[in-house]
Amino acid sequence: MMDSLDALALDAPKHGLTGPRSEPTAMPVTEIVPDHKLVAFDAASVWQYRGLLWVLILRDLKVLYRQTALGACWAIAQPLFTVAIFTVIFGHFAKIPTDGAPYALFAGSAIILWTYFAEAVRRSATGLVTEAELIRKIYFPRLVIPLATVVSPMVDFAIAMVVMLVLMLWYGVVPSWHIVFAIPTLAVTAMLALGVSLWLGPVNVRFRDVKHTLPFLIQIWMYASPIVYAASIVPDSVRWVYALNPMVGLIEAFRFAILGGTGPDVFALAVSVTVASLLLLTGLIFFQRMERSFADII
Repeated sequence: MMDSLDALALDAPKHGLTGPRSEPTAMPVTEIVPDHKLVAFDAASVWQYRGLLWVLILRDLKVLYRQTALGACWAIAQPLFTVAIFTVIFGHFAKIPTDGAPYALFAGSAIILWTYFAEAVRRSATGLVTEAELIRKIYFPRLVIPLATVVSPMVDFAIAMVVMLVLMLWYGVVPSWHIVFAIPTLAVTAMLALGVSLWLGPVNVRFRDVKHTLPFLIQIWMYASPIVYAASIVPDSVRWVYALNPMVGLIEAFRFAILGGTGPDVFALAVSVTVASLLLLTGLIFFQRMERSFADII
């Protein structure tokens, strides 16, 4: 009986005994091809992966303070200890001029911005290598990684900013309307950090020397910026050379936003905005050219 049924099933197409056949459903296919434009910043693609951006930011924050006794209090302790040490050494012993502001506030207003910039550059420059497994497994806009590592230190910046405001009230200094300039100054600093990272990140993929060289370069850059001293002590004959450091104009602008007083050097601030814009633009071009080989050599 079974043999007869099997034979009938095999001969069914000949006798028209088969029912209507459904066509297989075609699966959607996404073709990923390199873009040969000079600047191919696909903002729509980055926005499409905003969920991944948010996940990377949250994960970065959780990993940073995981299994620590103080947790997020480290975001308060680090700038406070730094300000205390600088106040004793440079404010009390060396008596560095501060243009009339208490040294703790003078140094603290610069340390907050510098700490954000240094952390953003440090995390972004090594972020591609840190996310090597993710890059090798799936496709997503690689720009999401440096964006996430530039945004995540802003949480520490916000916490340190609250501490700074409390410190100002302790010294009897009330913030003025100048504080509105703090937001655009932070935005330009983030642009600068992202621009530097878009250059250093791809280089670090090929040459891991960046990871070892970066802390040394950041330390030199810090002392080349008006953090522990005022830019006014730099001789006028070399002031324009000193102002080529893009952090000079940004730190002076942020200090003005927090403490008021004399406004920042217009030339130095213009250099800061120009350098940040150029680094961001050229960094996008360089990052775009290099990201095609990340998965192969990382």
